[in-house]
Amino acid sequence: MSTRKPIIAIDGPAGSGKSTIAALLAKKLGYINLESGAMYRALALKAMENGTSLDNEDAVLQLAEQTHIELIPTGDTNRVLLDGRDVSQRIREADVTAAASRVSVHPSVRQILVARQRQMGEQGGVVMEGRDIGSVVFPDAQVKIFLDAAPEVRAERRFLQNGAPAAASNNTQQVMAEIVARDRRDQTRVASPLVAAQDAVHIDSTHKSIDEVVSQIEQIVREKS
Repeated sequence: MSTRKPIIAIDGPAGSGKSTIAALLAKKLGYINLESGAMYRALALKAMENGTSLDNEDAVLQLAEQTHIELIPTGDTNRVLLDGRDVSQRIREADVTAAASRVSVHPSVRQILVARQRQMGEQGGVVMEGRDIGSVVFPDAQVKIFLDAAPEVRAERRFLQNGAPAAASNNTQQVMAEIVARDRRDQTRVASPLVAAQDAVHIDSTHKSIDEVVSQIEQIVREKS
């Protein structure tokens, strides 16, 4: 019997808690946490720095072919190296987040990064989160989770993640509008749209703590194993 550790795919919209939960789950299981979103963010950052149009698919594709992105697991998250340079903090900033959603809609760019993601996770023992992991990147993953939450909750989480006080309701509303727009882009893009895999377990984290969600997924992993 194979002793290969499973691949755990966690998909969901922006602000659903994917990154935090994937990192905690990987740490608890002793798995590698592979952030697909970090790769798109890193590529978007390079495009921004090079003056490459985010909406020019051919130009972004050429950039992707020449770019080396490395994810190095640390205690709680990953270090992200862009052509050898640590951009772990920079890619979390709002302008890069917005740019990443624009470069990620290009089919040819996704094809390249998906191939790299598969190489990273092919040995198993990984937790990978994104928007098309269970449906496209690893359709044969042993555990598939689709994580969601109410838009207003996701907006508040994203706002707090950016270091802003939750009481600033006007700004929270702006973030929610951005999240709804991001959802629309992700769900309607031609290449790998955001969709739950048919065999994914849906988890609504609106009224659940991070620890509760992690425990629930741990239980699912045990049952699948």
